[in-house]
Amino acid sequence: MPNPRQTRCLIIGSGPAGYTAGVYAARAMLQPVLVQGIEPGGQLTTTTEVENWPGDTEVQGPDLMVRMQDHAKAMGCEIVGDIITDLDLSARPFTAKGDSGTTYTADALILATGARAKWLGLPSEEAFKGFGVSACATCDGFFYRGQEIVVVGGGNTAVEEALFLTNFASKVTLVHRRDELRAEKILQDRLFKHPKIETLWFHTLDEVYGTDDPKGVEGVRLRHVETGAITEIPCKGVFISIGHAPASELVKDTLELHHGGYVKIEPASTRTSIPGVFAAGDLTDHVYRQAVTSAGMGCMAALDAERWLAEQEGVA
Repeated sequence: MPNPRQTRCLIIGSGPAGYTAGVYAARAMLQPVLVQGIEPGGQLTTTTEVENWPGDTEVQGPDLMVRMQDHAKAMGCEIVGDIITDLDLSARPFTAKGDSGTTYTADALILATGARAKWLGLPSEEAFKGFGVSACATCDGFFYRGQEIVVVGGGNTAVEEALFLTNFASKVTLVHRRDELRAEKILQDRLFKHPKIETLWFHTLDEVYGTDDPKGVEGVRLRHVETGAITEIPCKGVFISIGHAPASELVKDTLELHHGGYVKIEPASTRTSIPGVFAAGDLTDHVYRQAVTSAGMGCMAALDAERWLAEQEGVA
């Protein structure tokens, strides 16, 4: 069994929040160890073109995450390819157990495990992810200027994304399995009044179809929930907007959560309900969910951890 690894600052997660925390923690001489988790690089590794990262007119999501990883490593952050399966926050040093068999102990902990978009689980949905199927309108809507788009969902997220997509699309079809939306009434009013949006009730997404060379979506097949009848709608983009699930399984029984599982942090900080444990990025953010805001929170978490450790060690 590998020997236990001790560090002043352990970072769990490797998206923009985790890697930025690694940069700042390393610069603060905290000798951070970053455990990448099940999806190194996070959600951006499933995104193709990114056009809203400051300093890059356009960058591939996977390339951006490799650059962030290299930056953190160059600053002195140790990057470990492991998955944390158990976390003990009952006493310091905190203890994390990896799938590799390694045990990590840390004086301070930064959680940056992110959130995952909820998907329908269709094979065709998976096949076209990043090639016309998306779960983030603000990330990818720009690529569908003048095109027809389908949005699947009925809550606030779906309605907000449908409204946002009208800035680019020639037409947006909102598909919902019931005959009424769960979204706030003010959002519904805006949706129903918008000339570019059509709502299709009592339908679910049955299949996404398209081309392989070049790979791209050409349309969707929708199934009526009562009759089973299939309707085809041509479109270039399909946005699955059925919510996000924060990756808070490790701490669901130990940290204070809110808004359906997001880690609760103190206002204007990244401090959680346990001193010495900090959280950043989409794990805490049910509002913005952007790479740039996650990176900013990673910076905050490292600075918060540095100050907290200094206080514990009696340093002014």
